Amino acid sequence: MTIARQLATIDRLCAEDFPTGHGGSVAGSYGGPGGPGFHVVELERSGDSAGGRHGEREEAEQYEALREALAQRLADRWGEPQWASLDGVFLRAQQGDEHIPEPWASLGAHMRNAQMWRAEETGRWVVLGVSRLGEDQEFRLLAVITDIDPP
Repeated sequence: MTIARQLATIDRLCAEDFPTGHGGSVAGSYGGPGGPGFHVVELERSGDSAGGRHGEREEAEQYEALREALAQRLADRWGEPQWASLDGVFLRAQQGDEHIPEPWASLGAHMRNAQMWRAEETGRWVVLGVSRLGEDQEFRLLAVITDIDPP
């Protein structure tokens, strides 16, 4: 997907109503495409990543570069992003002492960090990150649009 199409997808989701239940109908979505208060969309997906450690590192760098290219366009609109480490969110969710709301609990399980902006037009959070569920899984560039504040 080109950056222009990625931006158009983000704009559309910023304006769309959120699903009333989990598992809405966002085309190209990753996992649950959304739920009450959020949309999740897969913007890019890598091929088979079973090419060894060197290939994995290059692929990870490629997906970080894709995120940065899109992030620059969003920064032109809304200013510099806030960075969020999601490792702590994951640990807090695992400990079970605190309820971590979706989409943050799921994102913390497979995304190390994210860039976030508050869309001025809607007040929604726009979150970009590179996701990978496990070493044998593909890299994915995800966008999350939510009105649920980060924990």
